[in-house]
Amino acid sequence: MRTVQTSALQVAQRFIGLKEVKGHLANPLILAMLQLDQQWPGDDAVPWCSAFANFVAMLLGLPRSKALHARSWLAIGEGISFAQAEPGLDVCVFSRGEGKQPGPDVMDAPGHVTFLEGVRSDGYVRCVGGNQGDQVSSSIYSVTQLLRIRRLA
Repeated sequence: MRTVQTSALQVAQRFIGLKEVKGHLANPLILAMLQLDQQWPGDDAVPWCSAFANFVAMLLGLPRSKALHARSWLAIGEGISFAQAEPGLDVCVFSRGEGKQPGPDVMDAPGHVTFLEGVRSDGYVRCVGGNQGDQVSSSIYSVTQLLRIRRLA
């Protein structure tokens, strides 16, 4: 019997284009992701990158943070070096915001979590994540913002 293994990246890519609903309504799928582990979000106008990562990990039976703050992923899976990073296997946790941001030891600071899609030779990585322009999309991030790479499987 042949076994088909689906990566977290492949699952995440299936949701590209899923968008927030503007105004007082919410996208029911994003709201379900937000409320998977937390009951308080009442709409999709809150940061939901971690909710998306938790949802994808849950679908695949992978370890997940069960928290809505992106830096909660700094404690999930196994930390790996940038040289070991593999698209489809790893999540990237980035700092977020203007100016100097705290390092990876500060868990409650602003951040962003994504699934690694590719490493570029110009100092950037391409990642698929939720809440990138209020939707699931593929975006480019500088490695200077990268806090850690974590392997879930």
